[in-house]
Amino acid sequence: MISYYVHSQKGLFVFIVLYAYLKGYSLQEVEDALRIRRSIIDCFERASLPSVSEDEKKRILHFVVVGGGPTGVEFAAELHDFLHEDLVKLFDKRITDFAEEKFKRDGINVKTGSMVVKVSDKSISLKERSTGEMKDLPYGMVVWSTGIGTRPVVMDFMKQIGQVNFIIHTCFLSSGNRRVMATDEWLRVEGVPNVYALGDCAMINQRKVMEDISAIFSKADKNKSGKLNVGDFAEVINDIIERYPQVELHLKSKKLKNFVELLQSNQDDAAKKATQLDIEKFKKALSEVDTKMKSLHVAAQQGEYLAKCFNMMKECEENPEGPIRFRDSGRHHFKPFRYKHLGPVCSTRW
Repeated sequence: MISYYVHSQKGLFVFIVLYAYLKGYSLQEVEDALRIRRSIIDCFERASLPSVSEDEKKRILHFVVVGGGPTGVEFAAELHDFLHEDLVKLFDKRITDFAEEKFKRDGINVKTGSMVVKVSDKSISLKERSTGEMKDLPYGMVVWSTGIGTRPVVMDFMKQIGQVNFIIHTCFLSSGNRRVMATDEWLRVEGVPNVYALGDCAMINQRKVMEDISAIFSKADKNKSGKLNVGDFAEVINDIIERYPQVELHLKSKKLKNFVELLQSNQDDAAKKATQLDIEKFKKALSEVDTKMKSLHVAAQQGEYLAKCFNMMKECEENPEGPIRFRDSGRHHFKPFRYKHLGPVCSTRW
């Protein structure tokens, strides 16, 4: 019997990662795949020795994959195919559930809601998050696929520009991710002119609507009356949605048809009938918008976006195509980067 074990987790301590690299295998380069293949063969050769007990054979042929993302999932599927066809003869919740059920049918045990706390020579220790219960799993090989760390050159650059202890509102999610550089919505590294970053080394530090709420109100209130009407909104709504993509996400989550409905959503019946809003009512209507921020990883689309911006640099300096600068005059030269979700791709061998 061959055992597989896919472990999904959210966070790890640094010492665990370093220790696991000594005991197991990472999966980042071609050389890693070759080492893993040799280790699999070695496990079968050791398990086939006549002096090896049944319990020891089970341990040696127990393969643990740490990490439930696309790399871990696809490796588990590839390992299953490799073993059963050659030797023995992650996403949307619906897809995740389907993948887990498929793995169960293939004899792959998917363990969620726990974290690795120790890796020894012959076993890996897990801790259940909900109960705190500890469990040891014997193994013959461990593959570590929980993600990649910060490259030294990136970390050195972050130290030089003072971003190591920088708190990033990562691509629509406020979190303290200190392993990546912070960029604005145009992929420009914050605090450094004419430097751009994309891919795993950077995250967009999406600006919050509430940080600019007074500037937005002032820009829309052209006659400086201290109140906004529907006509005032109509002139800036497209720029607001383009500059702050979380507004559109909020509209969809609340099933609101347009920005006017959003402005009326937190008002009483009398206020809804009113044709104007003051700054306080405007703030109240937009108070929950920034909660709809989420994290994205989109290196390919970012590369295409930057290439287009660079090729159109001179043209857009003369004829800006971006949204209004709410805290300044004029328009941004380019439209901010906007991610198009095409779904993650990883094979589980249906």
